[in-house]
Amino acid sequence: MTQTPEAQEINLRIPGPTPVPAAVLQAMARPMIDHRGPEFAAILARVTDGLKYFFQTSADILCFPAAGSGAMEAAVVNLFSPGDPVAAVTIGAFGNRFAKIAETFGASVTRIEFPWGQAANTQTVLERLADIAGLRGILLTHNETSTGVTNNVQALASAIRAQYPDVLIAVDAVSSLSCIDLRMDEWDLDVVFTGSQKGWMVPPGLAMIAVSPRAWKANQQARLPRMYWDFAWAKRSLDKGQTPYTPPVSIFFGLDASLEMMRAEGREAIFARHQAIGELTRRRARELGLELLADPAFASNTVTAIKIPQGIEVKALRKALREQDHVVIAGGQEQLEGKIVRVGHLGYVHQPEINAAMDALERQLVALGYQLPSPARQR
Repeated sequence: MTQTPEAQEINLRIPGPTPVPAAVLQAMARPMIDHRGPEFAAILARVTDGLKYFFQTSADILCFPAAGSGAMEAAVVNLFSPGDPVAAVTIGAFGNRFAKIAETFGASVTRIEFPWGQAANTQTVLERLADIAGLRGILLTHNETSTGVTNNVQALASAIRAQYPDVLIAVDAVSSLSCIDLRMDEWDLDVVFTGSQKGWMVPPGLAMIAVSPRAWKANQQARLPRMYWDFAWAKRSLDKGQTPYTPPVSIFFGLDASLEMMRAEGREAIFARHQAIGELTRRRARELGLELLADPAFASNTVTAIKIPQGIEVKALRKALREQDHVVIAGGQEQLEGKIVRVGHLGYVHQPEINAAMDALERQLVALGYQLPSPARQR
């Protein structure tokens, strides 16, 4: 009986969920435990400590059963009150989502938008912020998954702090944290969040959110409705070695194991590995004569967006890759649908998987009628 692609080993090259190492899968297969008992409390303490190492913070870190969008909502409802002036710096689909959530809950949102494929320009951001009276908060995206662009959050935050020392800075680091350097305390950020299914080598199901002292003060004053997402409730539970409601226990088993693997590799070594893999992916795409969407100065080391030549149908290309080569890549979102593909290279990823994916991409492009440039044809 022929195996389906799903039943065979797949080279999963989307920007999340990402591949899960065998050791993590094995850890997740443990029997259930009492989530109010001492064994879970010990796991929660280890996980929290391990996350602080990668967030590069001494701030409180809270875990919620959620995807990254839940973390966005949690950030908004714990920081702001109805009508608060908030700026959303957006460079793609997920920056827009962050802005939409704030708008939905009644914040007065000013969108500072940049072309998809470009990073936020610090001077432009400052000029737009000057027009916002009583600015309360700023929503930033560290790594925009839809475009393969990494914002220079360090430069943005430094410039913002110089003029707005008390403003709240919330950062979506869902597809960057643990893979790309982000220093919460050093860069003076207030809320930073990520999701288990990205660089953490764990299945979806857990949002991890760090909360600064400035954010805790804002939490006490914020008047947007919240219960499930209440930081204060989560912190009271954390202090008892618990979560407010039933946690995804198996995900905690996995994260406990993955953090041990990551600490053994080392934070800087992980950053260097992702940089090398990102450079490899971009080089392989250029060798095929393909154009990258991202400004090269801000290209992401976790996901690469590649423009597909006219005449090549993206759906057909992705279908062939999946069914014939067992390589799964992502398509474009919103205005980029049908125009790009996205190759994810974050978390449990190494050079052989990327080379295999790019070799398959080359084969399928040729099969669909794409003419390779001369150096690529000679390989």
